[in-house]
Amino acid sequence: QEEKKQLTLKVEELERKLETTSAQNIEFLQVIAKREESIHQCQLRLEEKTRECSSLARQLEMAIEDAKRQVEQTRERAASREKVAQSKMLDLETQLSRNKTELNQLRRNKDDAERRYESRLQDLKDRLEQSESTNRSMQNYVQFLKSSYANVF
Repeated sequence: QEEKKQLTLKVEELERKLETTSAQNIEFLQVIAKREESIHQCQLRLEEKTRECSSLARQLEMAIEDAKRQVEQTRERAASREKVAQSKMLDLETQLSRNKTELNQLRRNKDDAERRYESRLQDLKDRLEQSESTNRSMQNYVQFLKSSYANVF
């Protein structure tokens, strides 16, 4: 009977330990379930973040491609404008050269005309002076004739 009592006590003790262990197992299972749920939620968030990152990466690639296209278009427009500006500059330089040549020709023509007019003016002055000299000589001769006729008559 004593043995039975001891065995019963042992069985009761073992049953308490079993209950404690079972309770611990249930707690551990609950902790594991919570952790698995947490891991599952983290995996879902990770997948969502991965999709979001993929979407952002695609948007970034599209933005980079768009920016490259815009840069290339801007370069092409700038190159085109530079060509147009160079062409205009060459045209203006050509026009400036022609205008300078024309200005020099006009100056030479003006100088030539001034020299001709000066020469013609000097020639006219000389002829006027000669004419006046001839006129004075004739007036003196007429005066001489008048006085001679007056003296004779």
